[in-house]
Amino acid sequence: MSVYIADSSRYGTMQYRRCGRSGIKLPLISLGLWQNFGGYDPIETSRSILHRAFDLGITHFDLANNYGPPYGSAEANFGKILNDDFLAYRDEMIISTKAGFDMWPGPYGNWGSRKYLVASLDQSLQRMELDYVDIFYHHRPDPETPLEETMSALDSIVRSGKALYVGISNYYSTELTQKASQILKELGTPCLIHQPRYNLMDRRIENGLLKTLENEGIGCIPFSVLNQGILSNKYLGQIPEGSRIAKAHTPMEKNNLTDHLMQKISYLNKIALERGQSLAQMALAWVLRNESVTTALCGVSQPKQIEDNVKALNHLEFDSDELAKIDQIVS
Repeated sequence: MSVYIADSSRYGTMQYRRCGRSGIKLPLISLGLWQNFGGYDPIETSRSILHRAFDLGITHFDLANNYGPPYGSAEANFGKILNDDFLAYRDEMIISTKAGFDMWPGPYGNWGSRKYLVASLDQSLQRMELDYVDIFYHHRPDPETPLEETMSALDSIVRSGKALYVGISNYYSTELTQKASQILKELGTPCLIHQPRYNLMDRRIENGLLKTLENEGIGCIPFSVLNQGILSNKYLGQIPEGSRIAKAHTPMEKNNLTDHLMQKISYLNKIALERGQSLAQMALAWVLRNESVTTALCGVSQPKQIEDNVKALNHLEFDSDELAKIDQIVS
């Protein structure tokens, strides 16, 4: 197998934004490994995607303990590729993982207890063959565990050297987000970043959460920015073989693609074409138009998709007429 050598011009075109009020800058496009990097996917395709992403200046790679499927397989595959190809570049990479959803049976393999978070990160580090991750997230709020316990666990993980920064994900309550941020500040480990769902059709974070993140100095990395591929031209015709919806082991369902939804997608696609972009590129640009968004998290199944996504950065501006038309379509 040939030795991977990263493109020497990789930092020449990618744009980076500061993450909240931290010392970290992230690429405007980050690579998510939720789907297409698990045990059912060819590892050489995953390798090609990671190579191409890094060559394009994408330095941030986002995982979680239960990514796959099956659970843990995305971290294991990423760890193998990392150790085969990227060891020389580890200090140029931001690697993140999470815990908060179900991972193993019994009362200690889920949610937000100190026991679960610490044990899960230890397992993640073993799977990826790493000494530390750059960012460790609590993946979702726990309605039963005291927030102080969860945030204290994140703080102790940083102090143990197993993570450099911490973040939270799926905390849609502005009050809970603010409280979590305040606890972490008092502990001396500020929250670096928040990962919510955000796209053209799901704008709930605009109802106060984005402003709270800005006030607290927390970065924002939205996931599902293409609505799991729906905000692309992928499903305008027949459902393509190999797509997420076509795969039996993914959570997406064909009946999500209603005629009403596909009509909206068609209208949005026309606006994108008028902008000289694909629908996916316009959807990415729309999310990134707001400077409060640090980076957009993208999942891909082929290297060409990451190339196309990065081209969205060539046209991030929207005029008022375009924004009004988009709002009218999705409302």
